[in-house]
Amino acid sequence: MSATVVLLALQDEPEEMPRYQWGTKLLANAAAGPDARLRVRPRLTMARWAGDVDAAGQVSDKLVHNAAHHGKSFSDGCIDLRLTVHTETEVLRIEADDADPAFADFDMATSTPPHGSGLWWVQHYGAHLSWDVKRDEDGRVVGKTVTAILHPTGEGDQA
Repeated sequence: MSATVVLLALQDEPEEMPRYQWGTKLLANAAAGPDARLRVRPRLTMARWAGDVDAAGQVSDKLVHNAAHHGKSFSDGCIDLRLTVHTETEVLRIEADDADPAFADFDMATSTPPHGSGLWWVQHYGAHLSWDVKRDEDGRVVGKTVTAILHPTGEGDQA
């Protein structure tokens, strides 16, 4: 008995385009957090995001503030902020990038009640937090990305 083996090329399923995407660079200074909040709120309002736009603005403020004050700016003196709204679920992904690839005490910063910890407040607003190193196109580590995920209906709320 013989068998015939046919190799078929794997087809990548197309990635779903997000319903909304926006990004900007912000100067890594004392105004970075409030600047992020003031930019995010009208963008999400115009995008008709189904979640709490004020909470998303506050979360963006905290992520950007932490990146500017505890991370390291890129060579242009800026940090990056991105918003992505998933098409079907309306889940909002907020990402802040800085040039420092380390995040010492992430677990403590996100679990300790508020003693100046902006990341604890991010979770208080119902966001799920994570972080990872940021790599360039060649795979070199160039910093980190801190991500907050917000659900539009508050299903992720921990408060």
